[in-house]
Amino acid sequence: MCLAHGRLTGFSRSVSVSAMFPIRDHNPSEQTPYVTYGLIILNIAVFLSYWPLFNDPRALAGFFDSWAMVPAEVGQGSDPHTLVTSMFLHGGIMHLAGNMLFLWIFGDNLEEQLGHVRYLGFYLLCGIGAALGQLLSSPGSDIPTVGASGAIAGIMGGYLLLFPKAKVDILVIILIFVRVFALPAWVMLGVWFGLQLLSGLGADPNTGGVAYWAHAAGFLCGAVLVIPLWLRLGGTRFWSRTQGHPPHPEARYSASSIPRVRRRK
Repeated sequence: MCLAHGRLTGFSRSVSVSAMFPIRDHNPSEQTPYVTYGLIILNIAVFLSYWPLFNDPRALAGFFDSWAMVPAEVGQGSDPHTLVTSMFLHGGIMHLAGNMLFLWIFGDNLEEQLGHVRYLGFYLLCGIGAALGQLLSSPGSDIPTVGASGAIAGIMGGYLLLFPKAKVDILVIILIFVRVFALPAWVMLGVWFGLQLLSGLGADPNTGGVAYWAHAAGFLCGAVLVIPLWLRLGGTRFWSRTQGHPPHPEARYSASSIPRVRRRK
């Protein structure tokens, strides 16, 4: 998710932490996703570079003020570079881990379809589109926004258009109940997108927290940017040909669930 942080103590980020989240898909890539791996390494390296600042909240807030996207400042023409730099910043280890998990699951398939160079451009454009979406939702906010999830949401939007019925394994944790379910991508991603819209409508963008509108904007950017590729593949004929599944044999795992954890008596 994208998170919004107060100037001295908080920020807006993009993360995905809940009792239900994806752990893998059944859509194996047939090529090495060099750009996806590179983006994961770069995000981790950038995070480690300013990790010591988490011991000094004032220094961390100053760092985010310089490199995170502040809607009020960008809206006035200041710091346009933060539309890009903000997507490589994260507000904590769990924020980073959640975003990198989503990137790892969905990124390889888009990279395979788009090609390495176009995929990198696609990723950056989705991240910029997500930041602009957050800017439009709260143009007067002085809360810095950080996180890769706007760009990753774009990957999810593109994935949904190309592979709506690809299976995605979802880990569900409810108290002591732990289980993995295989769901079609259109269900998992459709629910996720719907939650961003509903949460965005109910959130106050000027108080910090999750930048839901950045997620929604990134998702829509990704879907729109992939339309030309989808049309070249045949559009609805591509769906008819593949039945909405990956255009190659899907991965099959020996175990699709995690046993229920029972209380000790």
